[in-house]
Amino acid sequence: MEIVGKLCVLRPLRVDDDVSIASLGNNRNIWLNVTNHFPHPYTIEDARAFIARRLETPGPPRTLAITLQDTAVGVIDVDLKSDVYCRTAVAGYWLGEPYWGRGIVTEALRLITNYAFQTFEIDRIEASVFAWNAASARVLEKAGYTLEGRHRKASFKDGKVTDDLVYAVVR
Repeated sequence: MEIVGKLCVLRPLRVDDDVSIASLGNNRNIWLNVTNHFPHPYTIEDARAFIARRLETPGPPRTLAITLQDTAVGVIDVDLKSDVYCRTAVAGYWLGEPYWGRGIVTEALRLITNYAFQTFEIDRIEASVFAWNAASARVLEKAGYTLEGRHRKASFKDGKVTDDLVYAVVR
């Protein structure tokens, strides 16, 4: 299964993605803009454990490699919520810094958004970004997500308290 765009291809993670994911993921600039589930430094062992967990997840893939010429240059996923939020998914993504500013992650987000609405019984996909991450906010807006609100002082990252900007798209 591949989702082909003009700039990138999304495909399920593979065991041999470990080296590129570890190499690109071991970057403080990426770590600054993701949750603390993403360690820093990011080691080959972290990449292998991450890939193994994702490959064990039953059902259609929810975590996909963002690839250029079949090399993983980032990761994008939709995490399905549960309970009363069972019709909502949360989108998350990161892209290796050498590939920033090319429109790749915007396209990847559009592709996984369409895939998620076609594949899962959801009506909403949401994503949060730290207020300091203007580039990721622009990605969400260009991909068709709407700013729904600001959660004031919602996150603590790198010794700083910051607001979260909450974006969403609905079916």
